Amino acid sequence: MFKTTLKLSTALVAATFVAGAAQADGHSHGKVYGPFPVTLKGYDGDKTNSVSYSGQVARYVLHDSLKKLASKGDGGANAADIEAQMMAYFKGSDEDLKIVAPAGKDGFPVKQTMLNEISKGKNISGKFYKGAMPAWPGNKNGVEVLEHMIKAAAMSNGGFDAENGYDWGQLISKFTLGAMAYNQAVDNYLDEKLGADTKPNSKPYSDGSHYTGKEHSWDEAFGYFGAAAQSATLTAEQNYGIAKGKDLAAADANGDGMVDLKSEYVFGNAYYAAGADKSGKTEYMNTIVGAFIEGREIITAAKGENLTDDQRTALKAQAAIIADNWEKVLAEAAFKYAGSVYKDIAKMGELEGEELNKAYRNYVKHWGELKGFTMSLQAGKNNLGETAVELNKLVGFGPVTLDNTYVTGVDAEGNFVRDRKMTWSDYQLNMLKAQKLLADTFGVEARANDQLAALEGLAGKLDAASNAETD
Repeated sequence: MFKTTLKLSTALVAATFVAGAAQADGHSHGKVYGPFPVTLKGYDGDKTNSVSYSGQVARYVLHDSLKKLASKGDGGANAADIEAQMMAYFKGSDEDLKIVAPAGKDGFPVKQTMLNEISKGKNISGKFYKGAMPAWPGNKNGVEVLEHMIKAAAMSNGGFDAENGYDWGQLISKFTLGAMAYNQAVDNYLDEKLGADTKPNSKPYSDGSHYTGKEHSWDEAFGYFGAAAQSATLTAEQNYGIAKGKDLAAADANGDGMVDLKSEYVFGNAYYAAGADKSGKTEYMNTIVGAFIEGREIITAAKGENLTDDQRTALKAQAAIIADNWEKVLAEAAFKYAGSVYKDIAKMGELEGEELNKAYRNYVKHWGELKGFTMSLQAGKNNLGETAVELNKLVGFGPVTLDNTYVTGVDAEGNFVRDRKMTWSDYQLNMLKAQKLLADTFGVEARANDQLAALEGLAGKLDAASNAETD
């Protein structure tokens, strides 16, 4: 036992979405994303809808499956096999891959079972953040960090490293939501690809495409957010339920009795937007999806011509709304889990034996989510500078473990090193400081698990204890 001392304007709901279906449940919070007509000059094929983001959906499926596989290790005996499987979902495979997750279940059948039913030839690694990631030990870039995590997950028992305090499924997942999806959207498709000379609207995105360069670039960014086509017509609770596989009525917009992952499912980043919105204090989903729809309408209105300066300015304004609110979604998630870690420490202080071990497992899970989201924030377009440095110090390379040690680095073989100690109260204070930094820097509003009221009191107790020791 240890001691712990731009809201989306109300609009008429479109009568159809990508699959040409009626709106689910009659909600009218906003429009659906598509269909949008083919505007490409000279196109003479039979396509009538220019929306396409199946490649991004495929990468989310790879992400979900990778997270699931992270828990399949047996402590070493099957490590080589699990690592090979995980690397196939990270780097891609010449063979068709089974959709490990999201998988259908009773009451929530999923249409696709194999990755190639969504899109062929996709991987995560090619679309992953390749800049330096000082939040992780070993001086690695983003891809190297994920590969390090995959190797460790394969060696672990059920994705859990009790000794060092790592939940590999959570770390891999939450980092990938930023280093793949968020990074690609805000630092590529909504940035460089909005330039006048990059993927122009007067030409096809690629040879044989039925959509223009700007149409598809914008669609791809929408796909990386992870919302369903009809998400802006649903409540936060419905979007959240879809991601949890619990609300077929809201998901099945075309009424065929199945959930089509290409357009009807809510993935990762959009799920966390809905999670924050359930507080009633934010409207991240409607704001972000609404901006995507507004932007797509601007591009469609150009009718296959290059965008005018005014159109490009208007489009960039919608891109800024998306990027700003998306960053807040990640910050909200990090804020939430910093609060969870704080509460977990308080709970563990009252426990021992098996109850303590179970609480410690939850603590490690929540820390993995916190760490993954703070790393995701550092994989975007904005250089967080001192904020990133301070977050990395407060959260650390690893959580304080049961013997009060924590990971401080890796050795030459990539093994984790724990050569320092920290008290639980000090680490609790770090979590409060992290929440304050996130609130002050990003202006988070939902503030789930807000523990900031305890900041002054805990800091005062620690100061008093320190003064008593020096007297």
